[in-house]
Amino acid sequence: MGKFPIADAEIAKVWICKRCKGRNKAGAEKCRRCGYKVLRPKNKDIKTKK
Repeated sequence: MGKFPIADAEIAKVWICKRCKGRNKAGAEKCRRCGYKVLRPKNKDIKTKK
């Protein structure tokens, strides 16, 4: 996780569309951009520089 745990928790509440890679609110039924119904949760692991 990053420096700010509260911000990291808010960022992790996002769902990503598998077709157009659009960001959607948590609990979304379909993508707001393309209407596709297959969504995945955003990865919880935040990648940092080495």
